[in-house]
Amino acid sequence: MGAEVPARNDEGSDLDGPTRDTLLRLARLAVRAALLGEEPPPVPPLQGLRCARGAFVSLHTRGGELRGCVGLLRSDLPLGETVKRMAAAAATADGRFLPVRAHELEDLVIEISALGSLRPIRPEDVVIGVHGLLLRARGRSGVLLPQVAVANGWHREEFLDRTAEKAGLPEDAWRREDVELFAFTAEVFGEHQA
Repeated sequence: MGAEVPARNDEGSDLDGPTRDTLLRLARLAVRAALLGEEPPPVPPLQGLRCARGAFVSLHTRGGELRGCVGLLRSDLPLGETVKRMAAAAATADGRFLPVRAHELEDLVIEISALGSLRPIRPEDVVIGVHGLLLRARGRSGVLLPQVAVANGWHREEFLDRTAEKAGLPEDAWRREDVELFAFTAEVFGEHQA
């Protein structure tokens, strides 16, 4: 397992390589436990896993298809605990997909996005590859991680349009006065694909 970084965190709270590897192992063990009905793994007592921080865990097939992605923008739990819980939820509780089955475990590639804090942002200040977005309006919300825009080759307006659509709103809803737009950064790392 190794770490790749397709999006960057500009808040200066980088996780070192061993901490990232530990989080990836923890996520894999949590997915395994959830699929096999086993006790969830304990969180190792590493310093980098103790700070409260939001995180998303994405599960992909080796072919690159998304199989589940669940996360919290904010968490009062230590990062290790958040990753453990989100990994299990990505495998079993992402309503867009059928739950992952045990025989799929070896075909999964895990990616973790450890999030920075949310802050209001103007649409013209969104930077592709740096910012993830949360858009809220009319009782709806949509979130897209920073790496989604990069992976799809979107420019700023496309990223804003897709975030609005994710919220179930018209694609140009981000232009409205009543819309709240927030940005966050993420340290994104994952297992190497075989």
